[in-house]
Amino acid sequence: MTRATLQDDAGNADVAEPSHEHLGTFEDKTLREGDTPAPGGAFPWAALLVMALMGFLLIATETMPAGLLPQIAAGLDITEGTAGQFVSAYALGTVVAAMPAVAMTRGIRRKPVFIVGILGFLAANLITAFSTDIVLSLGARLLAGAFSGLLWGMLAGYARRITAPEYAGRALSVASLGTPVGLAVGTPFGSWLGTTFDWRWSFGVLSILTVITVLLALFLVPDAHGQRAATRVPLVRVLGIPGVAVVLAVIVSWMLGHNILYTYIGSYLRTAGVPVPVDVALVVFGAAAIAGIAITGAVIDKGLRRLVLLSLGSFVGAGVVLIIGQGSVVAVLAAIVLWGIAFGGAAAQLQTAISAASGDNADVANSMLGVAFNLAIFAAGVAGAVVIGTFDGLVLPVVMAGLAAVALFLALAGRRTAFPR
Repeated sequence: MTRATLQDDAGNADVAEPSHEHLGTFEDKTLREGDTPAPGGAFPWAALLVMALMGFLLIATETMPAGLLPQIAAGLDITEGTAGQFVSAYALGTVVAAMPAVAMTRGIRRKPVFIVGILGFLAANLITAFSTDIVLSLGARLLAGAFSGLLWGMLAGYARRITAPEYAGRALSVASLGTPVGLAVGTPFGSWLGTTFDWRWSFGVLSILTVITVLLALFLVPDAHGQRAATRVPLVRVLGIPGVAVVLAVIVSWMLGHNILYTYIGSYLRTAGVPVPVDVALVVFGAAAIAGIAITGAVIDKGLRRLVLLSLGSFVGAGVVLIIGQGSVVAVLAAIVLWGIAFGGAAAQLQTAISAASGDNADVANSMLGVAFNLAIFAAGVAGAVVIGTFDGLVLPVVMAGLAAVALFLALAGRRTAFPR
């Protein structure tokens, strides 16, 4: 590790910068004095929990309309198929805007970008809550997805920059907590709220929570520098950094397998003859996912590679149990718990891996991660429909186990750059 003297914002020549010989250490030491905690510094619980709250809102906003299609269709006088585009438009906005938005803002200080991203997301949700025109509503959902892509792309790097280096993985685990909580609590609650009262109330409550989040961010989240110009790499070259493409391939295969079963879990339960309601299965999965991210946060900084391999192996095992244990409530619920635990820490594990592989270009790499996630969601919807249309729901865990096995092979093969020992 070499040390180079740089001038900070006040002109003091006392800021040390690590060499970039090891891509696993990407903390930007050009931050103002005090922006990046020194090793052994206090863990920024408050700031990271604000980030987790924002992640919760992003996930809930993305998935909630799926449970409100009849209400949205009736409210806007459209078909349920058209109402379903509320989800597609959001995902499309994320896919299209994430990488260019992150690339254009990566040199700007992090807190202003974070605040602007939240405010843009808030504006999109408010438009959706009050709009009576389907074109305007879909445009607002597209805009919400775009700001979501920006926020997801920057959160991983931001969380690491405000945390002491030895706690970087734990920081991502805390910041990622909003994903399983959003799936387990946010989406069902939003659907209940929209069904009990009116679907616009769901977006209204999300907007209120977003206002609270931006206020908390203003007071509790510290600022940090963006990426230095000298270390910025074009988008295409970021993809060529050793290990990045492998991590992205693992994400696509892993999340495709997950979403194929998760999206059509009702079809599997009906075909398997298991008397477990879909909402119960999803709540069990969500609770297990929260446990999974807690486990990940406790051990991720000590053995990322082993953790990823164990998670993928658990996915394969859960798929096998769902195949051979069909008809048994105990076996199916046990498999769902194993599946949820393995999924809970996946986002933090993959963000940590791609951040370490990409070094200073972690923000752009994480925007690619978000695109890969959303492409997997898109593909899972189509592939799952083909599977249950051609075969039946019992084939879904076979597909999940097979794709998880492919991801496991890729992770094993990426032992030098993507998931090093």
